[in-house]
Amino acid sequence: MSAAAPLTASTATVRDRLAEALPAIEDLLVAATDAVRAKVLVGGKLSAEALEREQRAAHGLAWFATYVESLRQLVSYADRLGEAGRYGPVEEALVEIGAAEYLAQIFGGIPMNQGEIVRLADLGVDARTAERARGAAAASLIESGSRPAVRRVVVDAMRRKTAAEIVGDSGLDETMEAFRAEMRRFAEEEVLPHAHEWHLANAYIPLEVIDKLAALGVFGLTIPEEFGGLGLGKESMCVVSEELSRAYIGVGSLGTRSEIAAELILCGGTDAQKAEWLPKIASGEVLPTAVFTEPNTGSDLGSLRTRAVKDGDVWKITGNKTWITHPVRADVMTVLARTEPDTTDYRGLSMFLAPKPRGSDEVPFPAEGISGGEIEVLGYRGMKEYEIAFDGFAVPAANLLGGVTGQGFKQLMQTFESARIQTAARAVGVAQSALDVGLAYAQERVQFGKPLIEFPRVADKLAMMAVEVNIARQLTYFSARQKDHDKRCDLEAGMAKLLGARVAWAAADNALQIHGGNGFALEYTVSRILCDARILNIFEGAAEIQAQVIARRLLDGR
Repeated sequence: MSAAAPLTASTATVRDRLAEALPAIEDLLVAATDAVRAKVLVGGKLSAEALEREQRAAHGLAWFATYVESLRQLVSYADRLGEAGRYGPVEEALVEIGAAEYLAQIFGGIPMNQGEIVRLADLGVDARTAERARGAAAASLIESGSRPAVRRVVVDAMRRKTAAEIVGDSGLDETMEAFRAEMRRFAEEEVLPHAHEWHLANAYIPLEVIDKLAALGVFGLTIPEEFGGLGLGKESMCVVSEELSRAYIGVGSLGTRSEIAAELILCGGTDAQKAEWLPKIASGEVLPTAVFTEPNTGSDLGSLRTRAVKDGDVWKITGNKTWITHPVRADVMTVLARTEPDTTDYRGLSMFLAPKPRGSDEVPFPAEGISGGEIEVLGYRGMKEYEIAFDGFAVPAANLLGGVTGQGFKQLMQTFESARIQTAARAVGVAQSALDVGLAYAQERVQFGKPLIEFPRVADKLAMMAVEVNIARQLTYFSARQKDHDKRCDLEAGMAKLLGARVAWAAADNALQIHGGNGFALEYTVSRILCDARILNIFEGAAEIQAQVIARRLLDGR
């Protein structure tokens, strides 16, 4: 259609209006990127000092780019479902509301969190440039997608759903949907009835549940068949992570350690290490744990101090680690330690596959040279967090990953895309669980003679929760498909994790609000979901670190 006859709500579909609006929004992102780049380049190079000084603008740019990619994925979602004959009124409403809200926020202010709103002016974009990007298609979407009637389409669809269903088509193919149904059945039978009890008791997820997950192939999903795995892609990992986390994030996160360990070994291990460890990880015979973070380093892994010294046919590890998940029950630790004592950055780090015996609450670390204590946490329970002290802990020399020192940080970097995709999927699962319990309570709870869902403010919360869960899901599965097609996706994975974590927290907060005072009571499931959702903005790259990484990629132009 020519510029003289712009698309409007009456002449084009929601998908077509969004597709027409996107080029101007993408041009606006280019203008914003150029404006921020001008603030942070010194002598033609990205300046770390300037980037820190302009952190608000840089992080705001990351959020803006995340919104643009989210809008692109809404178009892709509509196209895929349209081609499959599955794009109905509910799916169109999800796209229309999402497009309207994200476009309105781009022009009015994007919430990086509840208290930090970034606006185009913060990025250096002037009002005239912003106004030019707000064309007829964008304006019509913002207007039409904000109508109560569109939100009612979504809320009415919610009332027709069973507990196992999600609102609107997920956009996955039939094979992945069958996989989702299988995981959902397991979660409803084995996890959901007990999750809150495990959380309140700060209890371990029972080993019987872990054994059943192993029998389903959860720990070997993406491990090649030659090593005993299922040889599936990251999209399947997302399905499993989402549905298990929807029941309980602790169970949904059990596979994370196996995924990280397996990818480390696949990408950096020797043939002997692959043959030794991958079949055991795939079968669940061996449970791994990741031992990277230190008390004074946090996200700055390059500066860690734990050291490993060669002593004959072993390496002896000494130092302190913290925020180690599920270490007591683990059979092998992937430990990042400094093997080059004269270095102070990432270049002196090496990765070790450190075997250890399983422990118990009474004797957590029954091995010489290792001790630790539990860190009590608000949520994300079921595996338990520990501080660990190494004092000459011996690791066989053959267990230096790859057999070469100084490669540890590089080896770890190769896992970041998958780890962030998987974390984004967990976030989608937690957000969906918040919607599940918020919807159920809104339908059951009667106030002033009618169910809570009949009140517009409650219905609006539920509708927007469904819309944002769908957006986060599409962005997450897109990054997984990129990874499955061997395409670089660190930017997309980072965006999925960044947005997914915010969506999960917002959904949990709104679900608790719907519960009112009851939501503040520990006996209600939503109290656990709120605690679980909060960690998603911190681990696998805190939101600020994630935004920084995305911004650097955008500004470097590489």
